[in-house]
Amino acid sequence: MTTATPITHIVVVGGGSAGWLTAGRIAAQHQCATRKNIKVTLIESPNVPIIGVGEGTWPTMRSTLIALGISETTFIKECDATFKQGAKFAKWTTGEEHDFYYHPLMLPQGFSQTNLGPYWQTVAPELNESFSHAVCVQEAICEAGCAPKSIRHAEFAGTANYAYHLDAGKFTAFLTKYCTEKLGVHHVLADVNRVESSNNGDIKALHTEQGVTVEGDLFVDCTGFKSMLLGEHYKVPFIPCDDVLFIDRALAVHVPYDTPQSPIASHTISTAQDAGWIWDIGLQSRRGVGHVYSSRHQSKDDAYARLDTYVRQTSTLNGIDGIKVKDITIQSGHRQRFWQNNCVAVGLAAGFLEPLEASALVLVELSASMIAEQLPANRAVMDIVAKRFNDTFSYRWQRIIDFLKLHYMLSKREDSAFWRDNRDSHTIPDSLKELLALWQYHPPSDKDFTSNNEVFPAASYQYVLYGMGFTSDLGAHQQWVNADFAKQQLMQNRKARGMAVEKLPKHRELINKIHQFGLQAV
Repeated sequence: MTTATPITHIVVVGGGSAGWLTAGRIAAQHQCATRKNIKVTLIESPNVPIIGVGEGTWPTMRSTLIALGISETTFIKECDATFKQGAKFAKWTTGEEHDFYYHPLMLPQGFSQTNLGPYWQTVAPELNESFSHAVCVQEAICEAGCAPKSIRHAEFAGTANYAYHLDAGKFTAFLTKYCTEKLGVHHVLADVNRVESSNNGDIKALHTEQGVTVEGDLFVDCTGFKSMLLGEHYKVPFIPCDDVLFIDRALAVHVPYDTPQSPIASHTISTAQDAGWIWDIGLQSRRGVGHVYSSRHQSKDDAYARLDTYVRQTSTLNGIDGIKVKDITIQSGHRQRFWQNNCVAVGLAAGFLEPLEASALVLVELSASMIAEQLPANRAVMDIVAKRFNDTFSYRWQRIIDFLKLHYMLSKREDSAFWRDNRDSHTIPDSLKELLALWQYHPPSDKDFTSNNEVFPAASYQYVLYGMGFTSDLGAHQQWVNADFAKQQLMQNRKARGMAVEKLPKHRELINKIHQFGLQAV
């Protein structure tokens, strides 16, 4: 391929959510089904099972579905999907029974006008309300079991900001059908066994065990942990972060509801354990429950016992002995580069972190969007786009690692070495230490995050920091915010909170109505 050769054939290797979201996003952006100037081919092995990591998403998924032209009603029906309004972190701070805080998906009241954190900190003792409850309606909505919208809202609109919980297997099957039938993605079922290179080191073609040869201009590695192209072929080093984030194993189960009309939580429930935490995600037909833990701090048998106890306590099941338990190894870290020559990695092939805060799918979405929107016109400009991509995602990975570590190092738990080790200063990145040093005297604000590439905004840090008891020494700078204006904002939130809980339907009720009537199309 010469430098002036246009990029016309994109080959995605590997299926799953990463492969199909990327293929679909490129095909939709470049109208492959009708214009035919760009061809997208997805090759996946018929013999490799999908990992199916994570069933939680971020609100970006709404934009992704819109970009793909997918109806929200159809998505909800086909993918066992429900609404997600944030995460509830139980027992993370002290480990006591009623210890919890929320990280909602809505910004604090008046966030674009003022920073309510300092005012809330000064009035918190008399207010007796958590930060998220005082400044946002979403904690109350979730605690009441309500949905973020009603059947009268159009698709992708709502009273509160939201993402989704989904069945990863059903989502992949849905995307496979949709991308091939509606978006013009060519699907090849074959096992890649050899990579053919050009003289300049670019990938020229992929050869398969079935005798199929696929040539291309840009290759997207979605081969999971194997990282067949970026890792095995190009030997791009893997940068582990297990010295910062200790979680390296997961045990996952599907838990049936007690009855077909059992309530559905509209938030991810994350309950801290001795050496990790348990996720609990409510889909329409079941719950997805899993225990992620550090094998350096806990044995598999002990982790299994913790998961068994949790399922007994939260369902009518007599433990998990009769349920299939998926045992997953987590390799925390990422590739040193994500785009090498004419190959770019997305999903697990690029890296992976524990499912705390649902970073896996949002990184796939952001990667797919950037590739689709900044697809190189020819080989001459590809290295420029590659550098931009690498710089962007190196920054994003580091910021995500910082944000996840924040959850652990703020904990006051003393009941195990896992929590004590997480507070060891040697395990805290310097970039996070700098922010924490600043926040000791300067309340966290959006001024601390000026990059356009932030995954978690300042509000997310505020919800975690204040939720876990962090305070700033306001000292001589008491007037961080206009007290009268701040008081007014809290009053407005209190009023909106009551109205939302009163008017919004229960989550299960809305899901039933969507199946019966559908949402208004946009």
